[in-house]
Amino acid sequence: MPIALVTGATAGIGAAFVRLLSSEGYDLVLVARDEARLKSSAAGLPGEAEIISADLSTTGGCQLVEQRLADDGRPVDLLVNNAGIGLAHSFVNNSIDDEERLLAINVRAVMRLTHAALPGMIARGRGGVINVSSVAGFAPMLPGHTYSASKAWVTNFSESLYTSMRPRGVRVMALAPGFVRTEFHDSAGIDMDKLSDWQWLDADDVVRTALADLRRWRPVSTPSVAYKVLGGLARHVPRPLFRAVTGRASKRIGRNPN
Repeated sequence: MPIALVTGATAGIGAAFVRLLSSEGYDLVLVARDEARLKSSAAGLPGEAEIISADLSTTGGCQLVEQRLADDGRPVDLLVNNAGIGLAHSFVNNSIDDEERLLAINVRAVMRLTHAALPGMIARGRGGVINVSSVAGFAPMLPGHTYSASKAWVTNFSESLYTSMRPRGVRVMALAPGFVRTEFHDSAGIDMDKLSDWQWLDADDVVRTALADLRRWRPVSTPSVAYKVLGGLARHVPRPLFRAVTGRASKRIGRNPN
C-alpha cells in the first residue's frame, strides 16, 4: 500500500485529505497536536494508520515527523504539508510570539518536512509533496500581513521545487484555495459572517481537485474557476488598485486593518 503523511490531519482540508486518500487505498500517517483527536481520526479509517502527536511550531515537533519521513523501511509516498495558522489581528496588534509561531508553522515546518521527505523520493524516482498555500499568497493582503506573506513563500517554494524535482520523477505542488469551510477561521478568531456564499469552497472538493492536479503534474492547484480568475487578477492587477480593493474587502468580512 502507498503511504501518505498528512499534517494538520484532524480537521478541515487535512481531514479531507485523510478521507480521500484512505478511500484510494493509502495507508496514512496522521500528524497533529491533539493526540485524542488523532486517535479518534485513525480509528475511523479502513486501512492502517499511524499517528504522530507533534507541535510543528517547535524544533522537537518537526524532528519527530522528520524521523518518520526519513524511515526507508516504510517510505512515505506522498507528503501533505497542510498544517497552518492565521491570526485575527493586524501585524502591529499581534504579539511577536504569535507572529513567530505563525512563521514557524506556515514556513519553517513546510521547509523542514519537505527537506526530510525529498531525498528518499529522489532515490526511489517517485513521490509527491503537496504544500497547502492560499490565494492570499498571490498578492499583499490586509490585514493578514504575515499570513499572506507566508503563503507567498509556500507557493514560490513549491513552484521552484517543481521545476527541479520533475526530471527526477517527484511531483511538488502548491495547493492555493480560497475560503474553505473548515475550523480554520474560528480557530483564528476571524469573523467571516459577511462573506458571500459563492466565496466558500467545500474541503472535499478542494482535495479532489488537488489530487487530480498533482497527477497532471501541475505546479499550482487553485480549485474553482472563480478563484482561478481572482488569483490571476491578484498577480497582474496594478498594485495601487489591488491595495484599494483588498482594503475594502477586509472591512466586508468584519476585520479591522488597524
